[in-house]
Amino acid sequence: MLTWPKGLLQLLLLHTAWEMGSGQLHYSVLEESQHGTFVGRIAQDLGLEVSKLVPRMFRMLSKGEKDYFEVNLQNGILFVNSRIDREELCAKNADCVLHLEVIVEKPLAFFHVEVEIKDMNDNPPIFSAREQILSIAELITSGTQFLLEGASDADIGTNAVLTYKLSPNNHFSLDSGSDEDETNSVVLVLKVPLDREESPVHHLVLTATDGGEPKLTGTVQLVIKVLDVNDNPPVFNQSVYRIKLLENTASGSLVINLNAIDLDEGINREMSYFFSNKVPLHFKNTFGINTDTGEIKVIEKLDYEDTNFYELHIVAEDKGSPPLSKQCKVLIDILDINDNIPEVFVNSISVPLPEDSTLGTVVAIISALDKDSGINGQVRCFLWPTGVPFKLKFTFKNYYSLILDATLDREQVAEYKFVVTVEDQGIPPLSSSITLLVPISDINDNAPAFTQPSYTVFVKENNPPGAHIFTVSALDPDVAGNALITYWIDEKLWPLSNYISVHSESGKLYALQSLDYEELKLLEFQVRAKDAGMPTLCGNATVQVFVMDENDNAPAMSGSSEENLILLVVPVMPGHIVGKIHALDADSGYNAWLRYELVEESSGPWSVGQYSGEVSTKYSLGESEESRIQSLLVLVKDHGKPQLSATATLSVSLVTSGQTIKTDITLPWSGENFVPLVDSINVYLIIAICSVSSLFLLSTLIYVALRCHCKAKESMVYGPGMATLVCASEVGSWSYSNRHSHILAGVSAEAGAKSDLMIFSPNIPVFANNGEFRNGTELISDSAKEVSCAHCGVFDIK
Repeated sequence: MLTWPKGLLQLLLLHTAWEMGSGQLHYSVLEESQHGTFVGRIAQDLGLEVSKLVPRMFRMLSKGEKDYFEVNLQNGILFVNSRIDREELCAKNADCVLHLEVIVEKPLAFFHVEVEIKDMNDNPPIFSAREQILSIAELITSGTQFLLEGASDADIGTNAVLTYKLSPNNHFSLDSGSDEDETNSVVLVLKVPLDREESPVHHLVLTATDGGEPKLTGTVQLVIKVLDVNDNPPVFNQSVYRIKLLENTASGSLVINLNAIDLDEGINREMSYFFSNKVPLHFKNTFGINTDTGEIKVIEKLDYEDTNFYELHIVAEDKGSPPLSKQCKVLIDILDINDNIPEVFVNSISVPLPEDSTLGTVVAIISALDKDSGINGQVRCFLWPTGVPFKLKFTFKNYYSLILDATLDREQVAEYKFVVTVEDQGIPPLSSSITLLVPISDINDNAPAFTQPSYTVFVKENNPPGAHIFTVSALDPDVAGNALITYWIDEKLWPLSNYISVHSESGKLYALQSLDYEELKLLEFQVRAKDAGMPTLCGNATVQVFVMDENDNAPAMSGSSEENLILLVVPVMPGHIVGKIHALDADSGYNAWLRYELVEESSGPWSVGQYSGEVSTKYSLGESEESRIQSLLVLVKDHGKPQLSATATLSVSLVTSGQTIKTDITLPWSGENFVPLVDSINVYLIIAICSVSSLFLLSTLIYVALRCHCKAKESMVYGPGMATLVCASEVGSWSYSNRHSHILAGVSAEAGAKSDLMIFSPNIPVFANNGEFRNGTELISDSAKEVSCAHCGVFDIK
């Protein structure tokens, strides 16, 4: 029957047990109950809904070999499943309890149920033999006592309390007393001395009755033979001996040396010792007795967990005729030692454990068992190493819950492997361990991250469409779908669908069309990466694609291809600057660095500046020059690979100082490719010439310095790469920086289009296209005052 307290205390205890996820019930049932006998409403008593027993995977575990009980999952009733024999389960133990463990899932909870097996009077008293034979000498005085073998009853309590009754007779009566072990004994008392001649044999019936309801009885025939002579039985110095032995007592160890005394003499005094028939066989296999000396020794290993108490009935019998005997009891208590290693079991475990599990989550249910008793059977359970994010919480009777004690992060630790150790309190303590592996399952808590926040890519112009130019890569420490990354280009800042694409899976960047440095020098955009988790997380990186120049534009003269006429008054001194050729190249850097030279067969007395384009005389020209009109063919080449070039033709006419100059002279190239200059000695011309010379000298010094520190390199082909500073010319000019670069070719684009050739003619007046006379000094372009920077490469314009 249910033994919970009544009223409000019962409700409070039930509620507390439910909140803790564990509890304990106590029922009782009679042994030999039929199958289906009601035991208790276990679901109701545990606070479980009957309708949820199956969904919550209700199950009951018993610690025995047989399933004596079962639960009806339809109504939650605990009933008897098979026959229960209390004597078979618990023998003479006063408390006979079966332990049941109840486990439910979702959420995980467990309960402990005890079912006490009540004894019923189903065993009658039993004597060890059908008859007992006593030999009693005549002339024994009245009051002499004879110890009889009593009956045994397998029941306990009042069901095993025996009373004895002797069949009616004139010579004997019974004296029932209590020994020190509180077990009933039967003593036959001689009331009237026996006379062998009157009756040599007496037949009596001894009846034993238990205290159960209904009462059960057992009988034995007493055959009493009347003998002569030997009238003194052996006598022990005490009727009960109590001995304590450690369970590790070695075989052959002495337990006790019994010594009985017989007052007779001669053969009637000699005696032998032996076990009574009441001693069980396995007791006789554990202890041995020396029939001559009465020594009792251990002959087999003792085990407290098997049997912790022995009751030995010893008989001392003399060798008289007839022999007389006396019985005593040797009660042996076995003392426990710490000889059983505690065991640990995992009753239930929930893995893998999500990394976002809340603190206090029950991961596993663990139980410990130690067969020892007392302090040797008390255990404690702990984890090793101590740094794991779990702890053990004691529930009841050596049951523990493994709960989460700290937050988890799968990216730092993907699984935890630790040892659960159980240790008893004995001296020395014994322990055992099991290893638990708790894998952590992933959630999408990490966004993809690129290997660097920004990338710089250099691509040569005129790349083939669809060329792979770079690969971006993002990493996600999550796993499975949470780490599956796809890429795309964010076109919110600038539509790039005609220029760049990215492969969604590999992160490879492709140039969709051929890039032209002269049209587009920089592409800047963001590449985004997202994972496949729920919810989706994203990351981004900035990509800068710099287009690198190739020598795909030849130098171009912005003026006419016709010859240009220059009038000079002879004589002319050596080194006289006649004019300046100016060409433009649409490329940049090394590819736009121009060099001027005269074709050999047309050089004559003329020379041209290699990088300045200035045309000057090599020696004095006088009035005696044979050719009054001379043509100069100037070749303009860049420094690219392959090298591209263009030509310009210049005509020089020599006149004497007395020749008349007509006002209708036309200069077909004036205003476009060359500018006539008046050779007047003025301050501006001197300043311009000095400035050009000084800056040219400075450029030469810079050229020499850079040649000492930088080796010429080829600029990179299209493809992946980092932003680098490349020395692209033989004079050490820097072709790229991390910012946008422009070509600077000595003059601005506007000036270059209008003034490609500058002529210095000191004495000849210059006429404009409209026929007006203009001072040569006034026609000097600003470009004449600028220093040719072609030999300096590319200048970074901020």
